[in-house]
Amino acid sequence: MRLLAVYAIFVVGTAGSGKSTLASALGPWYREKGAHVITVNLDPGVAKLPYTPDVDVRDYVDLDEIMETYELGPNGALVFAADLIASKLPELQDEIESFRATYALVDTPGQMELFAYRSSGPYIVENLRCDGRAAIFIFDPGLISTAVNFVSTALLATSVQLRLGCPQVSVLSKKDLSGHAWKRILRWASNVQTLTDALAEESKDQFYLLSKGIVSLMVRTGYSHALIPTSAVTREGFVELSATLTRILRGGEEIEE
Repeated sequence: MRLLAVYAIFVVGTAGSGKSTLASALGPWYREKGAHVITVNLDPGVAKLPYTPDVDVRDYVDLDEIMETYELGPNGALVFAADLIASKLPELQDEIESFRATYALVDTPGQMELFAYRSSGPYIVENLRCDGRAAIFIFDPGLISTAVNFVSTALLATSVQLRLGCPQVSVLSKKDLSGHAWKRILRWASNVQTLTDALAEESKDQFYLLSKGIVSLMVRTGYSHALIPTSAVTREGFVELSATLTRILRGGEEIEE
């Protein structure tokens, strides 16, 4: 029986967006604030991580063994492993609960589609025993240097939120590496007219209408994405990010020592 609350925070985003880097920095930051946090790696194919996971799916799912046993290539083995992870949830659950932590930072696979768009990812999010769950979707400034790319990524983030079925916080990563680009991106995220004007400048007629329609639909349905700019190096944005997660997971209750 669990005696303490467990809040699960799933870190998702496109390959190279900085999921593992954010997890490696956010965990120690939470600990310094007095929270008991563990990191959970759900990527069976990762060769090296910038942190030492407390719970590691590679202890339960061996990619090399899958490739050899089923005569699969790397991509086929990753697909097989993604589905196999769901069957290992009871073991992962027991190990997570053994730490009696308050927060579990769950670092999801680098190939986001393996987690978000196969049945195993939503299954894990829904069935992991916890008192609250939320997702952090990472916007990579290197991929959203144009307004059209920003809209495409926002649409992807919305799709992932619908798939995972839990509250989601949108984060702009690598603020320290993006120069002044993050300021332009934040203007797009916070002002529909600014974004629409940028789309008009860079899009052909048919793609402008499509992009504008997507933006209008997301705004009307409440799925527009206000971004929190962050840096895993300087920890900028961590206060705002943690406050947003606290409102979602704990109803605004402060972290207890």
